[in-house]
Amino acid sequence: MLPHGDDEEKWLAEGIAGIQHNAFYMHRALDSNDLKDALRYSVQMLSELRTSLLSPHKYYELCELGYLFDLACSECCLCRSWILMCFFSGDWEDMRAFDELRKMEMFFREETARGTISVIELYELVQHAGNILPRLYLLCTVGSVYIKSKEAPAKDVLKDLVEMCRGIQHPVRGLFLRSYLCQISRDKLPDIGSEYEGDADTVSHAIEFVIQNFTEMNKLWVRMQHQGPTREKDKREKERSQLRDLVGKNLHVLSQIEGVDLDIYKETVLPRVLEQVVNCKDELAQHYLMDCIIQVFPDEYHLQTLETLLGAFPQLQPTVDIKTVLSQLMDRLSIYAASSIEVLPEFLQVEAFSKLSNAIGKVIEAQVDMPVVGAITLYVSLLTFTLRVHPDRLDYVDQVLGACVKKLSGRAKLEDSRATKQIVALLSAPLEKYNDIVTALKLPNYPRVMDHLDNGTNKVMAVVIIQSIMKNTTCISTADKVEALFELIKGLIRDVDETQDDEIDEEDFKEEQNSVARLIHMLHNDDPEEMLKIICTVRKHIILGGPKRLPFTVPPLVFSALKLVRHLQGQDGDVIGEEISATPKKIFQILHQTIEALLSVPSPELALRLYLQCAEAANDCDLEPVAYEFFTQAFILYEEEVADSKAQVTAIHLIIGTLQRMNVFGVENRDTLTHKATGYSAKLLKKPDQCRAVYACSHLFWVDEQDGIKDGERVLLCLKRALRIANAAQQMANVTRGSSGPVVLFIEILNKYLYFFEKGNPQVTSSVLQGLIELIKTEMQTDGSSDPSADAFFASTLRYIQFQKQKGGAMGEKYDPIKI
Repeated sequence: MLPHGDDEEKWLAEGIAGIQHNAFYMHRALDSNDLKDALRYSVQMLSELRTSLLSPHKYYELCELGYLFDLACSECCLCRSWILMCFFSGDWEDMRAFDELRKMEMFFREETARGTISVIELYELVQHAGNILPRLYLLCTVGSVYIKSKEAPAKDVLKDLVEMCRGIQHPVRGLFLRSYLCQISRDKLPDIGSEYEGDADTVSHAIEFVIQNFTEMNKLWVRMQHQGPTREKDKREKERSQLRDLVGKNLHVLSQIEGVDLDIYKETVLPRVLEQVVNCKDELAQHYLMDCIIQVFPDEYHLQTLETLLGAFPQLQPTVDIKTVLSQLMDRLSIYAASSIEVLPEFLQVEAFSKLSNAIGKVIEAQVDMPVVGAITLYVSLLTFTLRVHPDRLDYVDQVLGACVKKLSGRAKLEDSRATKQIVALLSAPLEKYNDIVTALKLPNYPRVMDHLDNGTNKVMAVVIIQSIMKNTTCISTADKVEALFELIKGLIRDVDETQDDEIDEEDFKEEQNSVARLIHMLHNDDPEEMLKIICTVRKHIILGGPKRLPFTVPPLVFSALKLVRHLQGQDGDVIGEEISATPKKIFQILHQTIEALLSVPSPELALRLYLQCAEAANDCDLEPVAYEFFTQAFILYEEEVADSKAQVTAIHLIIGTLQRMNVFGVENRDTLTHKATGYSAKLLKKPDQCRAVYACSHLFWVDEQDGIKDGERVLLCLKRALRIANAAQQMANVTRGSSGPVVLFIEILNKYLYFFEKGNPQVTSSVLQGLIELIKTEMQTDGSSDPSADAFFASTLRYIQFQKQKGGAMGEKYDPIKI
């Protein structure tokens, strides 16, 4: 059992001290050219590496490979990469133990060059060291000199070294020994173009050496998990993870061999490496080594050997995180495809999509316990690959979505937040790629994937879709596309369960519904028949929205329909059977039914406004019966639903203003409507409101833009009635407050008199104006206190009269009799 805490630190310190002590005497022997003592002290120095008292991490420090790791953050990939770069490049100045071996190598090279001893004799001499671990370190060091001397083929020396290293079967010590062998031999491989190149099979010898060393190192690394008690398994896995780069550097060296072309990689390198990966049956090793293969070898090699590489994935352990490795492979291939147009035909030739799709299916099938988030992550990566490599193949895109639907079939709504996030990523990818929801609407499986989202996430995704449409100003131009779109965003246009109403954030709800309202305005087609179908489709969906949504969604639909009415203005016709005909009458019929849906909503004022808008549009289309019907509905709403006094005031002014602009009505209908309007005005709750509504009705009897509607007597009747109401309000104010009453009403009425006086109403004369001015002066003098706003208003009115008098002309002559 390995020690912990202070004991381990003590033994590490003792080991480092032993290395430093023996290194000192070794240097003295080297300086004195004393080969015998140099070897003796180097053996004693290397014997410190025979310890079994240290954990792998501490052993790392003892060898000084861990020295820099201790200075840097062990979790920082950048730091780790820098350290490994030092190790791979031979930059060992800060690594004391192996630095000493490098100095020994230089000494051996000088001694053999001077002829003091032959390299063959030296190679035999170091094999007499008493302990096997120092013996093999020295043997590797002398072997490096032996290869460099070229007195023996590099392939023979390397084969001898890699075989003799089998003598160390302790996992940790064996890993570091073979790591050292890999390092000192990497520039001495019999590669093509190398100074150590031999016969025709030179590359095969280099490959054989590296693969054999890799295989033995992987076996040692895997064996570490079986050492020690079961309860410390997690700790051992962590220690193994810290040593994984020792194994992986063999694959890095393998990828740097110049003679490894595509054919050799396909026929020899990849099959043998994958064989070792699959046969080791170790989760950590399989995940790391598959990742190494993907990272160190060229992308074009992966593309041409895709079937072989993918065939290994289903054979891995069920606990291996295959989704991450596969995702990295697809990311690399997609980036490679995007790097040049010239490589795209290769992807089609090797049928990369089909192979990746089949491999993912086999992996998911083999790993029955794979979490759903893992499967969806694989489909996200496959979809990303497809959109980059085959953006024009919508059938591929839909095939990926369909595979995801198949995986999710039979499941309830997703509750795993990570899986939900991946689904959103899956659905967002086509939107981001095509910048066009219309393309996504062509994918039959797109809405089927959305159906698996919970209500909250479904709404989020619906908002994303709408934002994409708004951002790209996408016009949805057919009823079929609108139908598909509203199926996608149904989470926004239909009420959630009543049990969840209390959980809805009002601000979020309003923003969602406002986004739907904006969306409705993006639905357009220049063909009236198709546009009417779009309107009917939208209506079918939003009517199901419930009382909270209708006030947001009905108005934009109404105005979209009215826009179509304006386009068809002047056309008429009847509906034959059930056939939809784009005529104003038909559209007004649909609008009437649509606005009726608002009657179930506590928003009668909104319905009233929409009825008036429709009435005005019917007026422009010269459809008197239709306009009269909408006014009738507005009056019914006013009588039965609008109970609040402030709402009544607003509503009656809207009615008066709209009615004033109508010119389609005959005398009878207009009289009926104006009579009702003046009657409602006089029945308002507050006297000031009554007064203002009644004098507003005077405009119903005098409209400049229309011939025949200039009834001066009825205008005067309205104004006189307004005066009586203002007088009653003034007297009531004097009684109740004993202070300034609503004198401002008289001033407002005076301004109405001035308006009709200028318009030429014969019933409004200068004497009538003079009398009203005197009345206002009297009322203002009678009050015990003044109203500053009323005083300013009256003064401004008098200045206007004075200005008209001074201006001269015909208008000046009209105003001249008035004395102010």
